[in-house]
Amino acid sequence: MKKLLPSIVAVSLLALTACNSNKDPEVVSSVSEDPQAAEIANRAPVELPPSIKAEKSMRCQPGNALFFVTFFNGDKQALVRTEKTGPATKLTAVTAGDPLTGEGWTLTGTPTSAKITQPGKGEFTCKG
Repeated sequence: MKKLLPSIVAVSLLALTACNSNKDPEVVSSVSEDPQAAEIANRAPVELPPSIKAEKSMRCQPGNALFFVTFFNGDKQALVRTEKTGPATKLTAVTAGDPLTGEGWTLTGTPTSAKITQPGKGEFTCKG
């Protein structure tokens, strides 16, 4: 009996190893494939909204006017307010370096020095 038991174990292990001739492990998952995976992979890349570059209160001439301007990274977007907590006007440009425009407004320049054209009021030269 003592000699028979090890030989039975050896034979049964040999039989079990012969059952699976595939050397790759079997992967079991409860997650099915995403039906939109191909569509998502072919989408255009998403451009994130720009982060704030600078928020400036700008003193402008003529008339010692005051504008509150938020400049965004990428130089394609800015927000302009005539009051600190007032409504903002979004100004955009297609490419960096072009004048930012929107709703009759125009802005050119940087956070330290800019020219702002306000609808109905004319052009202002501003320092930040």
